[in-house]
Amino acid sequence: MNLNLTLKDAADWFLGAPLRILVIAILALILQQVAARAITRALSKVAETDFIPGERTHVTRQRERARTAATVLKSLSKAIIGLIAGAMILGELGVDLGPLVASAGVVGFAVGLGAQSIVRDLFSGIIMLIEDQYGVGDEVEVLEVKGVVETVGLRITTVRDKQGTLWFLRNGEILKVGNRSHKSRG
Repeated sequence: MNLNLTLKDAADWFLGAPLRILVIAILALILQQVAARAITRALSKVAETDFIPGERTHVTRQRERARTAATVLKSLSKAIIGLIAGAMILGELGVDLGPLVASAGVVGFAVGLGAQSIVRDLFSGIIMLIEDQYGVGDEVEVLEVKGVVETVGLRITTVRDKQGTLWFLRNGEILKVGNRSHKSRG
């Protein structure tokens, strides 16, 4: 009889918060996969659509920009989904989120003062994407690095040089870029 009570208690415990946490984690992973697939599909359609009739060089550049935007959007969606799932899991663990959210403003301000370089990197990444300075697959010269852009994120750009070294460049530190792949659009 004692074994049944213990088994029942264990089952009740597992069917409570641990099961809900597991469901939240699984749903977050599934949602991340669905979001990544939706972003890839939407931007591949954008990449293949010829918005500007005429010369075909614009289409290849459009494909490169779509790949770059897809990388950034996937990272952003993963961060947002992870943040929401993390908050839901903390709620299931009994953490009171009210004071946490209220103190986030103060902590955010303090961290913001200490993380100015990260904020600068993010803003530089956004402006770089808007201005179409370079994209995935472009041959660039950045700082003292010459190579091909492999990934472009909001904070970091990776460039592989001819020797095979992968360079991680913070967007806020990139003051000038030479892009050998960028053709005139005029």
